[in-house]
Parts: sequence; C-alpha cells; structure tokens
Amino acid sequence: MEWRNIYRGMLMGASDVVPGVSGGTIALVLGIYDQLIVSINGLFTKDWKKHLGFLIPLGVGVVGAILLLARAIEWLFDHYPKPTQFVFLGLILGILPYLFRKSEAKVNFKLSHYLLLLVAIIFAASLNFLHGDEAFVITEVNITTYFYMFSSGFLASTAMILPGISGSLILLIIGTYGTLIHAVNELHIDILIAVALGIGLGILTMSKIIKYFLTHYTHATYATVIGLVIGSIVVIFPGWPTAGAELILSILAFALGLAIAYLLGRVEYKEAMK
Repeated sequence: MEWRNIYRGMLMGASDVVPGVSGGTIALVLGIYDQLIVSINGLFTKDWKKHLGFLIPLGVGVVGAILLLARAIEWLFDHYPKPTQFVFLGLILGILPYLFRKSEAKVNFKLSHYLLLLVAIIFAASLNFLHGDEAFVITEVNITTYFYMFSSGFLASTAMILPGISGSLILLIIGTYGTLIHAVNELHIDILIAVALGIGLGILTMSKIIKYFLTHYTHATYATVIGLVIGSIVVIFPGWPTAGAELILSILAFALGLAIAYLLGRVEYKEAMK
C-alpha cells in the first residue's frame, strides 16, 4: 500500500469540494496523474492488487477529506472567499511550468497542438459564464432523485479526472451541488451511495478514454490538458479584492499556493525520479 497517497487523496478531495478546482489538476500538482490513470485502468488486469495498493489509500484520503473538510471549506468560502480561491490560483499557476517541461512543448508542439491548447482554454474559461444555485437543495427524494444524483456523479467524475475542469462546478451548473454538500454534512447515506456509484462508473469510463489518448495522441493530449488548466484560472479567479486587508491576505494566500506547488514538486517529482 502506498500510504502517502492518503495525504495526496486528501488534497484531491479538498479540491473537489471547491467549485472551479479539479481533482485532476491537484493530481498533476502531486505528480501522480499518469499513475492514477494507469492504476484505474489496471483494476481489471492481472496486476490488480498492485493497482489497488495505489488507489485504496488515495480513495481513503479523497473520501476522508470530503467528509472532514466540507464544512471547513464551506466556512472558508463564507468568511474568506477570495483568499481561499487565490490559494488554488497559486497552486494551478505553480504547476504550469512543470506541465510545459514534461510535455517538452518547445520541441514537440506544432501549430495544431497550440490550436488545441487555445480551444481547450476557451472551453474551460467559458464554464465561468454558466452558473448554478449553490444553496439549492433537493428535498423530495424518490427514484427519480436517485437516478438524477447518480447521473450527476457520473458527469462530475468525468470532470474530476480531467485536469482543469471542476467536478463541483459541473454539479453546480446542473443543480445538484447544494444537495450533495447537504448530504455530506447531514450524512444522507442513500444520496451519497447514488452519487458514489455514478462517480465510480464515470471514473472507470473516463480513465479508459484518457489512457487511449495519452497512448496514441500524447502531445495533443498534453496540449489539451495544459489548455484546460490555463482556462480554469478564469473560472477560479474571483476578481481583485477592494479592501486593503483582503488584498494583502489574498496576495499571501496566492504566495502560499505557489509555495505549496513548488514544495510538492520538489518532493513528489524527485521521488518519482528514484
């Protein structure tokens, strides 16, 4: 078991609670994105035990963070919304140099790749114009509700595993974000099971698609991923604070995000080279 994946999963889970931030982006920050895709696809191979050893601690961290941190992140967004978002902005900007280095963009990217990158930026940024009601909670629970929450989980999970596209933002757009956060806080197990089943199926499906493109269209896939990550900056950016104290706090929060990305890069990527 790769027990350090618990803290990695907690970082991914915490980000998945935040509309606009993708767990896939955090996996890139941590340097485990490729291994995550390989391990999900490897669940149905002869090496399934090895891949479970990678995924189980990661899953424990993700679920634990969602259960433990949902209230804390909700509190941070209620009281310090802009500084909280600036932390994630720093994280995302901090990972971009690594992505350009890993893809060897200067050498490998042609005009078509830069066009793909631009399209991905526009697509991710356009999600900023789609809004939902964060406070809306479905109160009447029936079979239709369970199917709706299952479908929401499926759609959100395909976004969760794609860097730059937030699963929480997808839930917000389709109107189930408030219901899920309420279910987490109040431990409505039936709703959580329906969403979890949708997420599981969505992750299995999307990981196969991503693996195919990473294998057969590596440079194009990296160009798209980089574009999605850059475009997500537009979604997360909350605007410049007007109050002096909030501006200073936001700048410090942004610096903290950059520092976390840098430190994680030093630890995780050096470990990957061993």
